[in-house]
Amino acid sequence: MALRERRDERLEARVDAALASALEERRIVGGVLRVARDGALVAQRTVGLADRETRTPMTESTPFRIASLTKPIVTVAALGLVERGVLSLDDEVARWLPSFTPKLEGEVVPITVRQLLTHTSGFGYAFLEPPGGPYHAANVSDGLDQPGLSLEENLRRLASLPLLFRPGSTFFYSLSTDVLGAIVERASDRPLPDVVARAVIGPLGMRASGFTPSDPERLATPYADGKDEPVRMVDGIYVPFAGAGATFAPSRALDPRSYPSGGAGMVGTAEDFHVFLEALRTRHPFAAARSVDAMFRDQIAPLAPPILGDGWGYGYGAAVLRDPVSAGVPMNPGTVRWGGAFGHSWWVDPAARISVVLLTNTAFEGMAGRIRTDIVNAVYGAGS
Repeated sequence: MALRERRDERLEARVDAALASALEERRIVGGVLRVARDGALVAQRTVGLADRETRTPMTESTPFRIASLTKPIVTVAALGLVERGVLSLDDEVARWLPSFTPKLEGEVVPITVRQLLTHTSGFGYAFLEPPGGPYHAANVSDGLDQPGLSLEENLRRLASLPLLFRPGSTFFYSLSTDVLGAIVERASDRPLPDVVARAVIGPLGMRASGFTPSDPERLATPYADGKDEPVRMVDGIYVPFAGAGATFAPSRALDPRSYPSGGAGMVGTAEDFHVFLEALRTRHPFAAARSVDAMFRDQIAPLAPPILGDGWGYGYGAAVLRDPVSAGVPMNPGTVRWGGAFGHSWWVDPAARISVVLLTNTAFEGMAGRIRTDIVNAVYGAGS
């Protein structure tokens, strides 16, 4: 499902400036950017290094640990089970995971598949709490660390903690998609990687994507934001973010014992993920159109959680733009976007028929730093 090329030289010049600035100011080590409009690739750029210390150049086919870009892929797989009547959005988690019994104020409360999809389940993430918080104390993994940890053990740790709020009452970004992945496995009676391969990877020809790298030596080396320049990641590195921070273990992706995190566990290339985004935008028959429509529709209104930012809601697997003026972005209402903790961001603007993926090897700059804003403005010509 390769995209035809139709260059836009003015757009290319703008994104070149944004990427050059990020490299010159040492905010990123390397990255791959792809921009499509009307189904044609109007800009494709590969910049910097996949590994700074060995001077390995970044290439279009460099695979990355894609972190939360995993979420919309697993969401599609789960919604496929819903379309076939295997799962229901109103199924309670206890139906599929009877031994998983998180509590609120000492009472087991029902959580639904819909609430997992919308992050209104009552769960959280360790990286969104300060060090020493309950998720840290229980050693709950965000799916980015602890190589070799099993899903069963991580769910046990998660269930040992009280829910953060009554399910359905609040949005809070969380391990919900990891729990959803466990349900997908149970409902389909197959490992999550097999379900994703059949539902998404195979139909779209995403040959470089999966939960296990086919060529580990080619994976982009991950780096963390640093004072003077990005710092090469090692297992156990803690990277501050938004008053809290995440612990990373790059070797997790290389350990076959690591559980397939539905929220953060995949690897893949920019081209593969762009194919996936375009398939969603164009309603490719690999997924039911009504499922994609639901993913792209705000599912949490009237909730307005600060974590999403002004003007944003949330669908299934991604944020949905409610009000561009409040959000301060040049995108159109209905735009969906998200990112990945290793340094990635993406969006699809259905009204403008635009899809964009930016994979960098620098956290958190590539996900939520100035480069994301600069690329958005460059694509729309905002402020130029």
